[in-house]
Amino acid sequence: MSVHIAQTSTALPQHKRTTEEIIPYVEQWLANEDERFRRKAIKIFRNAAIDQRYGIMPVEDVFTQTSFEEKNRIYAAEARKLGKKVITEALEKANWKAESLDYIISVSCTGIMIPSVDAYLINDLKLRQDIVRLPITEMGCVAGVSALIYAYQFLTAHPNKRAAILAIEAPTATFQHTDLSMTNIVSAAIFGDGAACVLLSSEENEADVLKPVVRDGAMYHFFDAAHMMGFDLTNNGLKMILDPSVPETIQEHFPAIINPFLEKNGLDIPAVDHLIFHPGGKKIVQTVEELFGVLGKNIDDTKAVLSQCGNMSSATVLYVLHRFMHKELHTGDIGLMLSFGPGFTAQRVLLEWQ
Repeated sequence: MSVHIAQTSTALPQHKRTTEEIIPYVEQWLANEDERFRRKAIKIFRNAAIDQRYGIMPVEDVFTQTSFEEKNRIYAAEARKLGKKVITEALEKANWKAESLDYIISVSCTGIMIPSVDAYLINDLKLRQDIVRLPITEMGCVAGVSALIYAYQFLTAHPNKRAAILAIEAPTATFQHTDLSMTNIVSAAIFGDGAACVLLSSEENEADVLKPVVRDGAMYHFFDAAHMMGFDLTNNGLKMILDPSVPETIQEHFPAIINPFLEKNGLDIPAVDHLIFHPGGKKIVQTVEELFGVLGKNIDDTKAVLSQCGNMSSATVLYVLHRFMHKELHTGDIGLMLSFGPGFTAQRVLLEWQ
């Protein structure tokens, strides 16, 4: 018995904007600041390696000061729409009935919903009344890989079952209009909104197509680094925490993150064919690209997702996985999924196409 990824799907909200279209709103937002500060902020947007991104609200609404309550209300409504759209598409592509799902994991950190979005989807899609739910809210960008690890563990323990992972993020709803910190500006420059779904199964793969089988999944937790990434819950909403030392910290820990995990599975970095890496931002991408590049590996798909969609928090690495699901790969190809998030933590999933 093995656990394989049966299908993936993605969904983007309706409001699309290029970086150049956003910049006039940034200039207006910073109109009362000195010219040097404004130039620096604009440079951050233009140098973020992001050509476009999508949002659950028009760009003018993002840069309009409203209450946390108002933006969270939009987040909740749009999360239900995106969630229904992306999971319905995945189920149709897999030729699965909604009531065949045994387990649903929903992940999101950019808004607050109680009950979580999966509870609404049970009603909207008529999922089974005994479906097992696992909502994850506090793991940030790493939650997409976390959900894969949890689904793998559940399905390994329960043969002939099906699971759905649903990642829905709207970082634009967390923009802080009154916060002129570099952290808020960098956050606004790199993040976008989106949703993704992954279907997994511990049934025998009877389809005559290659599927990625989950060989292993593991977490790596950095000691004394909880301050590096996350959100502060303020009266104005979720305020981003992003320590500038994140890329250097990743580089320092990289051998301990990667090598023992691969060695446990009888592999080394040269044996990895495909890197399915979460694009946290330009600097993190460059750091990982340098570390893998000397070994002849590339993260071109990661860079493409960052350019076309921005960092969509937990959903982003699933967008990279989605690209690999549409490639012509070979039997025995090895893929390594890698993501970083609040904690500070690094999480990995090892895939083999069979």
